[in-house]
Amino acid sequence: MKNIAVLVLAAGESSRMKGIKQLKKINNKTLLDITLEKVKKVFSENIFCVVGANTDKIKAEIATKNIQFIDNPNFRNGLSASIVSGINYFNDHKLNFEGLFILLADQPAIETEYLISMLDLFQENEAKIIASNYGNKLGVPVIFSKKYFSELLLITGDKGAKDFIHQRKNQVLSPKLTTNFFDIDTQEDLQHYKNSIT
Repeated sequence: MKNIAVLVLAAGESSRMKGIKQLKKINNKTLLDITLEKVKKVFSENIFCVVGANTDKIKAEIATKNIQFIDNPNFRNGLSASIVSGINYFNDHKLNFEGLFILLADQPAIETEYLISMLDLFQENEAKIIASNYGNKLGVPVIFSKKYFSELLLITGDKGAKDFIHQRKNQVLSPKLTTNFFDIDTQEDLQHYKNSIT
């Protein structure tokens, strides 16, 4: 397997959720732990989690082991700032990765098999962007080759990497396998998801 870093974005303030979204429980596991545990089924190392708002509480309550936390002091500048924080951290610590696998903390329905299919596609097409196809848009989870890292440092705003991906559509591949991209932003979303898995 190529040397890939996983970056789970969990720095947001959860402004639409009453309480800390990353720590909301589903079947006695936090939303963030659900994502991190899935990642650990695919990767044994180089798993990073970007935190910003509520950093201390999140670090104290996350049960998943061997996760390296990256603090994003600019978390109010949106998802892009978390991606930039991750790449800057790698550069500052002289960590050299061939790819960067970006996931969000609030998509608990994404299956491990889907992540593996993305990884397989990247192994075969390292120069391409491996992005998720939502039907009418492309987005995360996404894998970027290291050749894009310097350009990713220039992204801004809360759309994260979406605009970056769409501007390079001719360089994008998506897995044939599909998954449930449902993301949880509100208390209603959380209840809807809980209802769907009972």
